[in-house]
Amino acid sequence: MVRTGAVKQVQDLRQKIYVAAKSDKLKRFWGMYRHIFKEEVLYTAYRLVKENNGAPGIDGVSFKDIETVGVEQLINEIQQELINGTYQPSKNRKQEIPKANGKMRTLGIPTIKDRVVQGALKLIIEPIFEADFANNSYGYRPSRSQHDAVVRVAKAGMKRLTTVIDVDLSAYFDNIRHHILLQKVSQRINDPKIMKLLKMILKANGKRGVPQGGVISPLLSNIYLNGIDRMFEKAVKETEHKGYQQIEYCRFADDSAPRRRRAA
Repeated sequence: MVRTGAVKQVQDLRQKIYVAAKSDKLKRFWGMYRHIFKEEVLYTAYRLVKENNGAPGIDGVSFKDIETVGVEQLINEIQQELINGTYQPSKNRKQEIPKANGKMRTLGIPTIKDRVVQGALKLIIEPIFEADFANNSYGYRPSRSQHDAVVRVAKAGMKRLTTVIDVDLSAYFDNIRHHILLQKVSQRINDPKIMKLLKMILKANGKRGVPQGGVISPLLSNIYLNGIDRMFEKAVKETEHKGYQQIEYCRFADDSAPRRRRAA
């Protein structure tokens, strides 16, 4: 399905974008939209989406349906719509799943077509924001996991930071304000076509929030909270300058666990 070398091409492109973003913290990227509809990017996005093996969206189209007709047809359709500017995301299919506390979480499940578009967009813009993310953020980031977050919290305990404050943002994904998120994205993206595509994805399912179940939603949630991560990062460094560390902070998605030294 993915031609030989396509994945490597995408990896190389992402690395170049990351290096450019890391080397210039004030750089605003333009001309990025053309990368989204590249064949190798769309095929890579499809492969990643299929690996998650999610359920069909509101159109009822499954991976089996797509591959019966041919993946090439879907990729060509997406590519032409992105080039012509005719792509329009569908609404998400709503599905409730139980949470550990007995309550229900509502997932917004995009169509597979929309997941591929979101995946392609994520492949291109993620390296830019990865260059900016604070080191205390572990949720849904490349080469990071919840286990890494647990290790960081455990190391804080070894530094005698024994008081834990566990914070969970209530209905966080549902309450992200689009205009604030788009403003944060525009600090690094100077490409009207990318901003229009992202805005369409957000507005397809309401005036506020990003759907849990969307391919690009975890990245967007990290962008939204990066300012808070940086604030805590600065606070940690300030206590270190006083001679010994007094607080530590670790976040995974919308869960964070600041630790502090117990008062004497």
